[in-house]
Amino acid sequence: MSQANPRILLVEDTLSLAVVYRQYLLQAGYEVTMAHCGQDALAVLESQPIHLILLDLELPDMDGMEILKLVTEQQLPCAVVVITAHGSADTAVEAMRLGAFDFLTKPFDGKRLCATAHNALQHQQLSSLVAHYRENFERQSFAGFIGASMPMQAVYRIIESAAPSKATVFITGESGTGKEVCAEAIHQSSPRREGPFVALNCAAIPHDLMESEIFGHMKGAFTGAVSDRKGAASLADGGTLFLDEICEMDLELQSKLLRFIQTGSFQKVGSGKTETVDVRFVCATNRDPLVEVKAGRFREDLYYRLHVIPLTLPPLRERGEDILLLARELLQRYVKEEGRRFVDFTPETARVLLDYPWPGNVRELQNVIRNTVVLNDGERVEPSMLPPPLSGAPRAVAPLSEAPSAPPVSAEPRPVRPLWIVEKEAIEHAIDECDGNIPKAAALLEISPSTIYRKKLAWEESGRT
Repeated sequence: MSQANPRILLVEDTLSLAVVYRQYLLQAGYEVTMAHCGQDALAVLESQPIHLILLDLELPDMDGMEILKLVTEQQLPCAVVVITAHGSADTAVEAMRLGAFDFLTKPFDGKRLCATAHNALQHQQLSSLVAHYRENFERQSFAGFIGASMPMQAVYRIIESAAPSKATVFITGESGTGKEVCAEAIHQSSPRREGPFVALNCAAIPHDLMESEIFGHMKGAFTGAVSDRKGAASLADGGTLFLDEICEMDLELQSKLLRFIQTGSFQKVGSGKTETVDVRFVCATNRDPLVEVKAGRFREDLYYRLHVIPLTLPPLRERGEDILLLARELLQRYVKEEGRRFVDFTPETARVLLDYPWPGNVRELQNVIRNTVVLNDGERVEPSMLPPPLSGAPRAVAPLSEAPSAPPVSAEPRPVRPLWIVEKEAIEHAIDECDGNIPKAAALLEISPSTIYRKKLAWEESGRT
């Protein structure tokens, strides 16, 4: 069923009214299925897709609220507009609290019915699009990463696009941002996932042993080479070779790596035999590779050979609420490992975590949470439990010789107005800006339409109109 011709389920037990409502809706171009009792309505919902339910709450065999609850609990992809008689506005508001989009109070004309149906269907279509977007583009985790921020969504999409190819991915980012996690995600998302993933940290291996680590060596090739040994190139055959901190590699070895990348062949140290392997390259650095090229520390031709698909990992301080997502995941993990009782952070602790700049990125966050869990216990993590500097750096104190400065003269105080007045003005302004369209106003205010309806009813009942 296309959204150009949506299907409406009309649940109304009064036959004369049902016929009239159906005619209004048919003239507006909708397909209408009728049900005169609750059981008929449930049977329709089980047998065919419905985009909108127009639901009378007073049915002969059940309370219409039961149908609404079923729609909400089963998360059926349809909107619900309840139909009520005079004097049942409170019931309608309760229905909206349970998930109804809007309500119609009898009697109403065809124009009001069709306008409400149109708004409800538009809202349902937008909700479906948002749900689709969140499912596909707002993932909270992906292939070892945890994060729902927009910078991380961009990372996930690049990984998904690049993984199926054999093109080299060049990962950049500050230390601790998860470059090896990213490389593994590329491997696991690629057709080579069944092959080996071999990681080599170019900064952790002495330069005179680096060639042997990459290409392997023959027995007797140098002092200490007591047997033949495979290098990372051979071990990664059919899979992915990850070269971390690639800018730490010396220039002579860079030329050999360039030949290997171009031809797929190499020679072990001390051997005259050429070997050929099938390897996908992923490399990473926490430096700016172009700066290294301009400084003469990294070969330009190797840079362009490797820098096919650039991927920059954002620092943790630019990932917003991801900090708390990661912190809570780490808290649960370490609580389980250490046998502690923590279940969450206090709001004050959460604010400390969000405000801290995290120069060490995710690695630093891991250390902070583990330190906190190991050295403390309780149900909620207090700010004082965090290690320095998060536990509170000492504030600057004026020297004793200095006299304390006089407190600043306060400006003219602003009058404090009752909250309901401020709230009412904001809601009414939004409704005016949207030409009376309450769902649209609710969207601008980032609240549900039912909230506005409840507020308006409360103001009317209390005489605050």
